[in-house]
Amino acid sequence: MEPIMIVRNLYKIYHQGENEVRALDGVSLTVDKGEFVAIVGRSGSGKSTLMNVLGCLDTPTSGEYILDGENVGALSEDQLSSIRNREIGFIFQGFNLVPGLTALENVELPLSYRGIPREERHALAEDALFRVGLKERMRHRPSQMSGGQQQRVAIARAIAARPPIILADEPTGNLDTKSGAAVMDILHGLHEEGRTVLLITHDERIAQRAQRRVAIRDGVLEEAVRPRLLV
Repeated sequence: MEPIMIVRNLYKIYHQGENEVRALDGVSLTVDKGEFVAIVGRSGSGKSTLMNVLGCLDTPTSGEYILDGENVGALSEDQLSSIRNREIGFIFQGFNLVPGLTALENVELPLSYRGIPREERHALAEDALFRVGLKERMRHRPSQMSGGQQQRVAIARAIAARPPIILADEPTGNLDTKSGAAVMDILHGLHEEGRTVLLITHDERIAQRAQRRVAIRDGVLEEAVRPRLLV
């Protein structure tokens, strides 16, 4: 398989007064194109910091990160923004929907920032909402939808531009068991289409559904290879 993410000896160090906090402490990881990887750890383990670096939302203190053949450390802020828009779809624990907009408008919004023409972004948004099972909810606002439905809108927003990489940070954290399972089914469907999916979670049961599990503790990867069958 061809690597899409290569991280070598990554450090993220914060200084709090006289104390040094190593959010990432020498992390090395390779993710292949089309893999479904779960990064699992408790609160404060460094998993969200790692996702922010992988998603080009934050920069490491030191180390090397190669994303789809490009050395991220050598890129400008504009180039990083372009990579985020082109390569990565983000799904967060908080749905981050605009309350006054419909589901369709929420999904269209980031497409408009990319300069996609109105008719095309409307079609892309509709298709994304169809795929997450919200055909009948496109005209509803967030307050008219359940938590699970709002998370599916957030997923539709992340996948509408058809990015090759999906980064999901605790996407089931605010959901009940049934809604969480539905979200995982959507992520598995994206993986089966060939997307690379990175899932950040504290829930071992969720992590077990990934193709590979990576455990992180105190900024250190503890278990980097554990192949599994998708279930």
